[in-house]
Amino acid sequence: MNRTASDRGRDRDEEGRARSARPRDGLGRPLPYGAEGVPRQPEGVVRTPEESLREAQRLLDAGMPFHAHEVFEDAWKSGPDSERDLWQGLAQLAVGLTHAARGNTAGGARLLRRGADRIAGGPGSAEAAAAYGIDAGGLVEWARELADRAAGDGRTEETDAAGAAHPAVVVDAASEAPRLRGDRA
Repeated sequence: MNRTASDRGRDRDEEGRARSARPRDGLGRPLPYGAEGVPRQPEGVVRTPEESLREAQRLLDAGMPFHAHEVFEDAWKSGPDSERDLWQGLAQLAVGLTHAARGNTAGGARLLRRGADRIAGGPGSAEAAAAYGIDAGGLVEWARELADRAAGDGRTEETDAAGAAHPAVVVDAASEAPRLRGDRA
């Protein structure tokens, strides 16, 4: 990464695009420079759909949905236009899970619902999902159920019977990870 005086300290990649070089945690949150983070997903990797699904599932199972989203993003950018809604929907599910795990339950719920809608109704989504063995119906059900649970009634904290405030539901990314194919393989 390169920095110049005119960038006001912004990191740049080799092509000059703004790109943060800060390490990130498993949920994609930036850490201070010099901190130990998790390895980033390389961008622009062209994988087969099978490789994309396998890598994304590995990352989801490891509690790293932000990184799984990067895999899905590569798939939608490199895949055929007819499959764009499927891969974008999967990316939105991963980002929704990321936000819910970070504590942004309202934003997470919104993205989970948007991804579910894209997978359920996007042109070509059902055909592509079936071709790759993706459990589209199961993912849509999972996303909508998690969105409902995460969003609650929209409050950022809940009050118990004694009047004590408690943070809203924050989900554990690894234990809430969806099964892309409905199997445990």
